[in-house]
Amino acid sequence: MKRTSTRLADGREILYYDTGDGAARAFPDTRPLGTSASATSSEVRRDPLLGDRVVIASHRQDRTYHPPADACPLCPSTEGHVSEIPAPHYEVAVFENRFPSLAADTGRCEVICFTPDHLTSFAELDEERVALVLAAWSDRTAELSAREGIRQVYCFENRGAEIGVTLAHPHGQIYAFSFVTPRTARMLATVAAHRARTGGNLFDKVLAAERAEGTRVVLETEQWTAFVPYAARWPYEVHLYPRHRVPDLPALGDAARAEFPRVYLELLRRFDRLFDRPEPTPYISAWHQAPTGEGREDFALHLELFTIRRTADKLKYLAGTESGMEAYMNDVRPEDAAARLREVASA
Repeated sequence: MKRTSTRLADGREILYYDTGDGAARAFPDTRPLGTSASATSSEVRRDPLLGDRVVIASHRQDRTYHPPADACPLCPSTEGHVSEIPAPHYEVAVFENRFPSLAADTGRCEVICFTPDHLTSFAELDEERVALVLAAWSDRTAELSAREGIRQVYCFENRGAEIGVTLAHPHGQIYAFSFVTPRTARMLATVAAHRARTGGNLFDKVLAAERAEGTRVVLETEQWTAFVPYAARWPYEVHLYPRHRVPDLPALGDAARAEFPRVYLELLRRFDRLFDRPEPTPYISAWHQAPTGEGREDFALHLELFTIRRTADKLKYLAGTESGMEAYMNDVRPEDAAARLREVASA
């Protein structure tokens, strides 16, 4: 893998990731952008009753919203259109978000573009490109985790207008938080309590139980296991674990890295075959990684993939119980979801 780092017109960093060594990527950004919006101040507030952190980022109201394809800011730059990516071609590109949720003193927000092709999706990439994306996720996680004040790195993809995506180009985001996110903090507390009570690792116990029981397992390989969790919150939700527990993406072994592209592409393609619709299935794909400090020794890297679509013509909205009380009500039995995801496996 070759990594090229350069700067955009307003000083934001952009990095190009390539499979070969010959690509020239240090093209100048000719836009008159002025001062970087990434310096905009956002604020992290703590809920006094729950203890959760909430980010206040009012400047994001003015971010780019559903531009036409010929004005996409994530496509390569052309003679008639200069985008966020000055190079006329790229494989994988990562840059500081122009409209970040987190300011410099509260973290960092990056955009990762998986392909220069505006009209494709992650599920349509080849395995070599997915391996490069995995390498970029790992590289960014390692670099951002080493920065002073960063507590957790989160790599994720939102896909589909139903999810709230404002740019159609295939891309994801990488957040470096100055705090441990609420969901991770709850996991850490539960895992620590289990360790104190039993001396064992709760992630290992859950994975072993799902593999032994089998009805919710979607697919298994030598290095990865994908299953619908016993208490799934979403109609179709899959958790993907490496067979050998590691805290984060940089810690993945070579065998797991080699197998990941095939496994992940198969899961995404099954999601697209769940419903009889011409449009791709909307989803959120979220990497859960250990924080940079406490809890790393017991945390298990895993990916959570879920869709808000529950039938071909119905979405799962967060209604009063979910949004108001965080008491989830799932319309699909996890065992039935797993059976359906096995049914739509590639031939």
